[in-house]
Amino acid sequence: MTIHVFVGPTLPPNEALLAHQSVRHRPPVRHGDLFDAAIADTDTVVLIDGLYHQAPAVRHKEILAALARGVRVIGAASLGALRAAELWPYGMGGVGNVYRSYRNLEIVGDDEVAVGQDPMTGRALTWPMVNCRYVINLAVNSRILTGSQAAQLLEALHAVYYPQRTFAAIRAVCRDQSATAFADWLGERRSGDAYFGDIKRSDALTAIRAALHGPDPCGPVLSTLHIDSVYFRRWYNAFATEYVDGLMLPTGLRVAYQQLFDPDFRGLWEWHLDHLSRRPSDGSRGMPLAERMFRLTGQEAGPPAAHTVFKVPVDLRDAGTVDRLLAHETDPDRRAVARYLAANDDARRELPFYTPETVSDEHVICVLQQVWRGPDTRLEEEAVARGFRGLAEAVTAMKIFMAGYLRDRDQPVTDVTEATTDVRH
Repeated sequence: MTIHVFVGPTLPPNEALLAHQSVRHRPPVRHGDLFDAAIADTDTVVLIDGLYHQAPAVRHKEILAALARGVRVIGAASLGALRAAELWPYGMGGVGNVYRSYRNLEIVGDDEVAVGQDPMTGRALTWPMVNCRYVINLAVNSRILTGSQAAQLLEALHAVYYPQRTFAAIRAVCRDQSATAFADWLGERRSGDAYFGDIKRSDALTAIRAALHGPDPCGPVLSTLHIDSVYFRRWYNAFATEYVDGLMLPTGLRVAYQQLFDPDFRGLWEWHLDHLSRRPSDGSRGMPLAERMFRLTGQEAGPPAAHTVFKVPVDLRDAGTVDRLLAHETDPDRRAVARYLAANDDARRELPFYTPETVSDEHVICVLQQVWRGPDTRLEEEAVARGFRGLAEAVTAMKIFMAGYLRDRDQPVTDVTEATTDVRH
């Protein structure tokens, strides 16, 4: 069993517990990370730090899906504590003071645990409100502050935007609030113990120890968890990865590459539709696709193409679907996907503001005309016949591969728009 610890500024990289042989140290969790195939059903995930300002935060249903497949999930200290306080009824475990404060509604906002970070090292540069609350309570118990002074100081510190709540800022607030005795006391304590008052660090270490040695803070996982939705399917499709031939590749992009570049994918998609028709997921009677089309249209000769009637979304959670849609995939195809993804990284280094989305639809359509060898009037039908919901979805999928496609044809990527325009000539 592996314990995947998602942590950033709350613990330093050289923290001894992170070097335990069972622990895999991972960066702060973000949307999509829990779909990683490296997280086995029998593993444990410890969520401590997470992104939500710089990138989309981990969704609740991602955690519920991990719980549903058997992964033990523990949260503490930071975003993990907040998610555990929200999801403990469903089987997620919570550990520590910050978790209990969230669960008891003593604190409610995510700004309570947020910190400003060094963009190079990820080290915390500011103090979170939960630490401020903790040391102020200690100061009241030690008669450094009165109850009314503590309340005024907390309000003033909470008014400081979290990326600006440095120790210098805390001292300035203390001066304004006539609480210099508290600032001096805190400075003395921290000079003797660099981690004094760092309740987030303490909670994080407690969570890792619980994952390693117990006690297990997780309750029973509800057997009635409903996680399926259109959005969840799209997330899974976007983030599912697989290690193949020495390459870690997104499964969705491997399928998209086949949809776009396999000249025989139309037939493969019809075979997929026929399979679904013969084995309906709703338990109804199966039948060949041709029979289903006749029942639906009443036409024996010249019925509309099945792909124009059944626009079935791709669900990569089904291994059979993946096998069918990748039936024609070759080793060179997989290497091309890896090469094209790397080309995007190279393009970003050359053009700092480059993303695949910046390539215009017009230029992508010009390339699709060449790849599919058809006039632009047929592109919509061709896209649907290849399993896309329409040309717009095919264009979006193709943008991911544009930089690499152009590079393979010795066209520069320093100016994608200019390079793509050259494809038409």
